Amino acid sequence: MNAALRPDLRSPSPSDPPSDLDHIAARVGALPDPELPMITLGDLGVVRAVREDADGVVEVVVTPTYLGCPALSVIEADLLGVLAECGRGDGRVTWALSPAWSTEWISEAGRRKLADHGIVPPGDAGAPLPVRLGLGRPCPHCGSVATRPLGPFGQTGCQTILVCTACQESFPHMKAV
Repeated sequence: MNAALRPDLRSPSPSDPPSDLDHIAARVGALPDPELPMITLGDLGVVRAVREDADGVVEVVVTPTYLGCPALSVIEADLLGVLAECGRGDGRVTWALSPAWSTEWISEAGRRKLADHGIVPPGDAGAPLPVRLGLGRPCPHCGSVATRPLGPFGQTGCQTILVCTACQESFPHMKAV
């Protein structure tokens, strides 16, 4: 997880003994995304913080990839399940909407996992879309950049379907936001 993007997330120094919160943060970060189970919530960059309030209640702060995501209730239930398994059944999940999640928060390991499963990882969210220039994202089947959008939506709302004009194969692409 990129602690620079999430300053509240616990990142102990190597000399610190692991704490209860470190254990919970590791378990939370290792949870698979319900829609893209090859990538963890940590790799996706949605876990913003794991902290203990003054009253001893553990709070997991999460930024959704987008508000219309149908997996939000599953993610919350999974997070509460981890808290309960760690003896913190009174813990809570808080959804942080600002700053908005960005595909730039996906870790390098997460990008590799997406690519290994045939999903082209998003490019730089601030860059112009290559498909507008006539060159698309590289095809995971043949490597050609002669790709174009086939439809605006893929298996999930955060994906689109591209087709390679060289090999004629279609493939999912995670949208940059």
